[in-house]
Amino acid sequence: MSPTRRGIHLRYTFESAYKGDQKGAELENPLFDLLSALEAHGSISAAARALSFSYRHTWASLKHWEGVLGSELVQWGQGRSARLTPFAQRLMWAERQARVRMTPHVEALRAELSRVFALADDSALQVLEIFASHDLGLPLLQALAEECDGLHIGLRFAGSQEALRALHDGRCRVAGFHVAQGASADSVMALALRPLLQPGKHKLIGSHWRRQGWIWRVGETRPESVEALGTGRWRFVSRQPASGTRLLTDHLLEQAGLVADQVPGYTTRIEDTHVAVAAAIASGAADVGVGIEAAAAGAGLAFFPLVEEDYFLLCLKEDLDSPQIKTLRERLASPAWADALSQLPGYGVNRPGEVLSLTQALPWWSYKRPKQA
Repeated sequence: MSPTRRGIHLRYTFESAYKGDQKGAELENPLFDLLSALEAHGSISAAARALSFSYRHTWASLKHWEGVLGSELVQWGQGRSARLTPFAQRLMWAERQARVRMTPHVEALRAELSRVFALADDSALQVLEIFASHDLGLPLLQALAEECDGLHIGLRFAGSQEALRALHDGRCRVAGFHVAQGASADSVMALALRPLLQPGKHKLIGSHWRRQGWIWRVGETRPESVEALGTGRWRFVSRQPASGTRLLTDHLLEQAGLVADQVPGYTTRIEDTHVAVAAAIASGAADVGVGIEAAAAGAGLAFFPLVEEDYFLLCLKEDLDSPQIKTLRERLASPAWADALSQLPGYGVNRPGEVLSLTQALPWWSYKRPKQA
């Protein structure tokens, strides 16, 4: 087949309630549903049964997609199962990588669409916009709040600094950020976050702790120390600048006496989420990174802890007693939130729902900035 010019068109649809709603970052695509079924079952007839379609419909769909893409998708052999062509295999791999990277954005888009249409149906629905540093626990909180309390959380993932700036700019009512336990006043994290936190203006709400550390492929060797990254042996994958995890790794490099250019990939291989970092390592695009234990476990990767950190939510003082934030605090304090987090490796609640003192919860915060040396 001759090469065909290809384009991407995105769309969404409404379905009857009995069909159920998609959750989290699920996506449907008829081409990749078809390829996955063929890969798993090895024949048109078996794939058709798995998809609940007729043989004729499934065969026609395969030919349609081969025409659209300008390439054959299935190899046929006498007495052998149908196999995906190398092109189809590469297409499947690339789509899976893209889907992992899109996870937080798809979650945010679905949440926003759900919010808009829920408001059209029910003007009494409580809505709370949260900008937060990427975290695998918060979508669970989002689901709990909506199912149990009728509180719709419009969740958008951003770096810790960006989330705090969004609260300052009025783009959200709650910001989520994290910081390593025991961080010092002169740490990179403290210096970056301190100017964005104001005790007279903000209220800190406890939520949970989580564990961050080295992530690498099982059976291979990890760096024994941060200093070892300077040998150039490992290709590193970083989080985006201004994210909480990037602040943490910048701090670890500074403590080790390294600069970013000494670590292969540190400034060139960048991902926006913990899940995308894990996917880059699992695919072989990078050798090691720093991320949360739950992301490593989800990708079947090895993990070694480096720090435990606290994850906080922040709101304006004037909003603390609003119905939405009262409901949020109640859900955080509920056993259901603790049970949900217990399913994630390296997670646990930490004074959930409590209003905390900035200066006590963050010992490095103070009204007076440390003197410059």
